[in-house]
Amino acid sequence: MATDTKGSSKYAHYSELDPDFAPLKAECDKQFDQLWSLPFDQFCQGWLDAPPALPADAPFNLDITHQMVPVRDGSKVEIRLYKPPTWKKDGKHLLHYVAHGGGWVVGNHNVEEGLNRMVCQKNNAVVVSVDYRMAPKFKFPYAVNDCFDVLKWCQENASELGINPETIVTGGGSAGGNLSAVTAMKARDEGLTGIIGQLLNIPVTCHPKHFPSDKYEYTSYKQNADASIIDAPKMLWFWDQYLPNAEPEVYASPLLAKSLKGLPPALVQIAGLDPLRDEGIAYADALKEAGVAVELKIYKGLPHGFYMFPQLKASAEYWQNVVAWIKELEAGRIQSHI
Repeated sequence: MATDTKGSSKYAHYSELDPDFAPLKAECDKQFDQLWSLPFDQFCQGWLDAPPALPADAPFNLDITHQMVPVRDGSKVEIRLYKPPTWKKDGKHLLHYVAHGGGWVVGNHNVEEGLNRMVCQKNNAVVVSVDYRMAPKFKFPYAVNDCFDVLKWCQENASELGINPETIVTGGGSAGGNLSAVTAMKARDEGLTGIIGQLLNIPVTCHPKHFPSDKYEYTSYKQNADASIIDAPKMLWFWDQYLPNAEPEVYASPLLAKSLKGLPPALVQIAGLDPLRDEGIAYADALKEAGVAVELKIYKGLPHGFYMFPQLKASAEYWQNVVAWIKELEAGRIQSHI
């Protein structure tokens, strides 16, 4: 089935192919078809072996280290810690707390490496990327709990990290965007302070089985059913690994929350040629309805994870939007609520 860019959807025009991506599409589709044809173990390894997509001006003068952090069941998960050249132990740096993308199943720190480096240097931030445990071995809610536990560890070890424990921006793309939203929500629900913003890039916000289509537009799973990088069947496969019984769990589908009031300001970035497009827009709308300050950016005609192609003009804009938004947020120029 071809991607439908017509029809009755008010968002259909966002599926019209971006001219910068058009010459890359055939080779992109070929490479991802080959990846998806591999046995599961090799498929996962392929994601781990892939080099990170870095912008041309990505900094290489950062202090990047790894360590293991304990979580609630006694296990340990790895973090990648990025410190800017100006880092000081008493520097009270902003913490950008990142969960990587990969459908809760694949990937590691490298998925968000380009953005992590940019934010670390350009925002003078400490960045912590958490390599949470993944499905299908570790299904929901392991990823949620790992991310939340490591966040609390960061606050408890703020002086060693050189961060201000009350100046945190959660972030991530795709499944990482989901975990960014859920971490902010869980912090609100449990009275954990410190998160001043949430960065939601191409986020997963609701299982298709439970999407409130009576309230929000929901046609992108059909319009972008065979889109590049992640199509609709593949996204459903990821859901099946993470939440096989498709329960209406709020910490898996944050759009289902009874209330989004009291959540921190959000930057929501959406790919127009993505099955996840409409749920990302819906979550941005729901946040606004709850009085949360939201900046929404939609990249017309680009697929899920398009920033894996750093040569695209939109990829540079995507990274720069994050840096600029965090600067505005930290400077107090984004109001907490509207």
